[in-house]
Amino acid sequence: MSISNETIEKIRRSNCATDDTFFQAVEEVLESIKPVLDSDPIYERHSIVDRLTTPDREFKFKVVWMDDNQNIQVNTGYRVQFNNALGPYKGGLRFHPSVNSGILKFLGFEQIFKNSLTGLPIGGGKGGSDFDPKGKSDFEIMKFCSSFMTELHKYIGPRIDVPAGDIGVGAREIGYLFGEYKKITSSYEGILTGKPYMFGGSLMRPEATGYGCVYFTDEMLKFAGKDGFKDRICTVSGAGNVALHTIEKLYALGAKPVTCTDSRGTIYDSRGVNLELLKELKLVRRASLEEYCTVHSEAIYTKVEDYPQGGHEVWNIPCDCAFPSATQNELTKVDAQNLVDNGCISVSEGANMPSTPTAIQIIQDNGVLFAPAKAANAGGVAVSEFEMSQNASMTKWTYEKVDKMLEQTMRAICKRVHLTAEEYGVAGNYVDGANIAGFKKVADAMIAEGI
Repeated sequence: MSISNETIEKIRRSNCATDDTFFQAVEEVLESIKPVLDSDPIYERHSIVDRLTTPDREFKFKVVWMDDNQNIQVNTGYRVQFNNALGPYKGGLRFHPSVNSGILKFLGFEQIFKNSLTGLPIGGGKGGSDFDPKGKSDFEIMKFCSSFMTELHKYIGPRIDVPAGDIGVGAREIGYLFGEYKKITSSYEGILTGKPYMFGGSLMRPEATGYGCVYFTDEMLKFAGKDGFKDRICTVSGAGNVALHTIEKLYALGAKPVTCTDSRGTIYDSRGVNLELLKELKLVRRASLEEYCTVHSEAIYTKVEDYPQGGHEVWNIPCDCAFPSATQNELTKVDAQNLVDNGCISVSEGANMPSTPTAIQIIQDNGVLFAPAKAANAGGVAVSEFEMSQNASMTKWTYEKVDKMLEQTMRAICKRVHLTAEEYGVAGNYVDGANIAGFKKVADAMIAEGI
């Protein structure tokens, strides 16, 4: 079966998304799985491509809440339940002004393959709202979360759909959402993951995505015959949980992370960034990274408006390993060429699809190792499933047990992707390896379950 323009257009017509990131993700996967589709007609016979690229269902609903000034506010809520062939729908909730059905379909589609690669019994979904938590009081966020859950609770359940956090949704928001769910249903269930530890959350959930990305990259470097992280210079974008815990684990494995970014600019500290200060600025005070230089005058802060045209300062800095961990399409073709020219040996996606297709092509064409998000950042959803398991058995696991299971899971994903790429004649291509491995598991389950 070949993937024609007609196939792409059919998918586009039947999925009236408002953001091209969904189609970017679909086209990448379809290009990767061509060898699988061509080698076995069973996938065409069962219309797997059409079925896999169309969500099982989508919900869109109104969220009405009252702010601190007694003004009534209206936002839009969404939940996309994409595919549950392997288990309950699983994927985060994102609260951000940019949220729309297209972005959530992209994230939900990616989640199918990411969750498949973990080897755990979870399907793919995503949700959220165009609500912006920034600048809101705790009370306003609580009121919004209560209203949001009043509608969302109709569509979720511990064996149906288990949301988690994402951008704009941390332990505070999950706590409010969980509290409202309990009030509505009078039921104490593992209905959300990323909960505070005192009422059902798992240890190490905030660290999971960043730690997992580093574990995956360490294994990928070893498969390529390169030493691990000791003394390697690493650049990291972002300033949230993923970026900060990527930095933390890089230090633990002997690397020297030298950058961190937020929406206003980039910090470069050639001695290695001060992690404790970064955590204070971003997790406690929610301040700009520009304040970093008031403590470390040797560090360099570059504002967004001073970035090179078409690129970003963080990827201008010479490094061995790069970790884009901020947002979609943040690493451009200019950035990719800069990384290649500066001798970078690996790029690992901590965020969801942070590299443009052209950037990925440049990286791969120049022999730089590339770890795609659906494999490299699967640590977050893996620990979310560990939380589901703990909730189901009403037990608590130690930090050491969760960390060990996370490391084993990420190294196993890397091995599965590496071997799949070799099996299909694209050795070293982790994009194709991840897409093929994730697709085959889901597609075979769909066939086995019938229609």
